[in-house]
Amino acid sequence: MIRRNIPNALTCGNLLCGCIGVVEAFHNNIVISCILIGVALVFDFFDGFLARLLKVSSAIGKDLDSLADMVTFGLLPSIIIYQLLMQSIPDLFGIWKAYPAFIIAIFSAIRLAKFNNDPRQSDSFIGVPTPANAMLVASLPIIILTEDPFWKEIIVNTNNLLIFSVIMSYLLVMEMPLIALKFKHFGWKGNEFRFLLIGLTIILVVTLKILAVPAIIILYILLSIVDNVTKKGRSIGNI
Repeated sequence: MIRRNIPNALTCGNLLCGCIGVVEAFHNNIVISCILIGVALVFDFFDGFLARLLKVSSAIGKDLDSLADMVTFGLLPSIIIYQLLMQSIPDLFGIWKAYPAFIIAIFSAIRLAKFNNDPRQSDSFIGVPTPANAMLVASLPIIILTEDPFWKEIIVNTNNLLIFSVIMSYLLVMEMPLIALKFKHFGWKGNEFRFLLIGLTIILVVTLKILAVPAIIILYILLSIVDNVTKKGRSIGNI
């Protein structure tokens, strides 16, 4: 009984991080919220890992994971973008411009619902996963805090944030397979782009630090596109 609920306990830890993160974000402590997203990412990784390791995967665990992800990786990133938009708006007459931030929450919900009911996503993702999007959003306030003021001018900009929200919302539900780090074996063949993604990610983190996060997401999408083109080329060649 205890063994079966270990992954669910970690999922609840993810949800708790999201709930506290929402409270902190509305108190304008958005860096704390971003750190909590980072902690939740650890919970999110290990709940699935342990469920497979202990062979206790279940429909309830899958649904609980999606509900937790909706709060932590859907709602919370929207609130962070909302608070950044509020910082970028010079007067109260323009605060309505902050509300489009919540399209990220809406499209995250659609993304998670699709994931739970789409059999194509066993070996790859269709659209950007909500944790990846949340990680990208969480990096923005930390970049503002720790990097050159140049980046603050780019990030805390109403138009840039609105465009970012629209683009990321689309990427969450786009009909394009993306690389999933799910290894059926650890040989090179068939895992080329997975190993390439991991290797380049390590290099980017070492060289760019927190600025690596946006670069990694862009790299992830570009490598996925190349992976898709390569697979199509192989399929045509085998006909």
